[in-house]
Amino acid sequence: MFFKKANKIDNRIDTLVGVDTRIEGDLYFSGGLRVDGAIRGNVSEQNGAPSTIIVSEHGSIEGAVNASKIVLNGKVVGPVKASQFIELQTKARIIGDLYYKSLEMHTGAVIEGKLVYMADGAAADEML
Repeated sequence: MFFKKANKIDNRIDTLVGVDTRIEGDLYFSGGLRVDGAIRGNVSEQNGAPSTIIVSEHGSIEGAVNASKIVLNGKVVGPVKASQFIELQTKARIIGDLYYKSLEMHTGAVIEGKLVYMADGAAADEML
């Protein structure tokens, strides 16, 4: 009856892309990344460093997104890969395929693409 949330999101933010910030080019990060602005390029965690990306309702990414844990309430145009967990909040919108291991989807979230379950890394190589 009582369950621990196994996929707890770390609230620590190491990198912030502010509301009025626009980045053009690929972004590699470690730790926690919060996106309130716009990124045009691929966003990936650095190899061997499980990381978290949070995209607020004002945030948007045009490109592939790859992280261990993802919380999305904004827009992503491109494929998304969450190797551990993804939470799609009410205003989340993905235009592209979603590769996931564990998925939590709130009412109102939209995915325009395929949902691909990754069983222990299977299908992960197909994405990028």
